[in-house]
Amino acid sequence: MPANPVNATARRDRRVLSGEHGAVAAELVIATPLLLLALLAIIQFALWSHATHVAQAAAAEALAAARAQDGTAAAGHAAGRQLLDQLAQGPLRFSQIDVERTATSASASVQGEVVAVLPGVHLHVHAETAGEVERFVPDV
Repeated sequence: MPANPVNATARRDRRVLSGEHGAVAAELVIATPLLLLALLAIIQFALWSHATHVAQAAAAEALAAARAQDGTAAAGHAAGRQLLDQLAQGPLRFSQIDVERTATSASASVQGEVVAVLPGVHLHVHAETAGEVERFVPDV
């Protein structure tokens, strides 16, 4: 039996009049940019976390070299810079290392800026470590 053309036309008219024609396209236009923004925010957080770990590792390396028994602040700075040159090519820009050493203590700090994935986002990273200088104390 052939389909009744009157019923098919009535169904189509009801769909058009119901106001849902094109609703999926409108939802995709709104949802897709929001999903992409959420994905970029997750990537930006991961880069910030990685840059923080790189800065902490560089500060620890600089401190280890500076607080050694015959270490200097310059040796600590060189060790931290070498590690940053190896690890921070991607996530950390404009990095700075400050190393101080006195007769009894040493400290190192690293700071820089995270590479931006989201436009207009400028996240900064700062890591700081301190410790006593190694020294030989003879047994009495």
